[in-house]
Amino acid sequence: MESKDLRKAGLKVTLPRVKILEMLERSENRHLSAEDVYKALLDSGEDIGLATVYRVLTQFEAAGLVQRHHFEGNQAVFELDEGSHHDHLICVTCGAIREFYDETIENRQNEVAKRLGFGISDHSLILYGKCNTYEKTGTCEFLTEE
Repeated sequence: MESKDLRKAGLKVTLPRVKILEMLERSENRHLSAEDVYKALLDSGEDIGLATVYRVLTQFEAAGLVQRHHFEGNQAVFELDEGSHHDHLICVTCGAIREFYDETIENRQNEVAKRLGFGISDHSLILYGKCNTYEKTGTCEFLTEE
């Protein structure tokens, strides 16, 4: 995304918006809390307040640039909305988040909705559990695999 994407979304191009958008794009972690964004901005020498980060992320959400998720623990995390649907696996041991897409699951959800006379407008599937190797090695496989 670029400054033109901010304008296209109906947002004025400001330094905080540009810096936060860049931070979301560059981060290896696709799911960031407002506090994560704030700390990363501080670490990179940017002087943008936490209240501004919250405000900008809320504006980005309203403009369709990011999606807000409330995973277990109820802390909101944000990810860039790149237009493609995916679901999430959450490791309850370390908090790592993995994205996945499974056509069989998607088809089954549509079949169930159709059978029950329900039209799906949106959905979210979040699976919570523990990664397979954490108990054995103390290292979460979610943090080391792509």
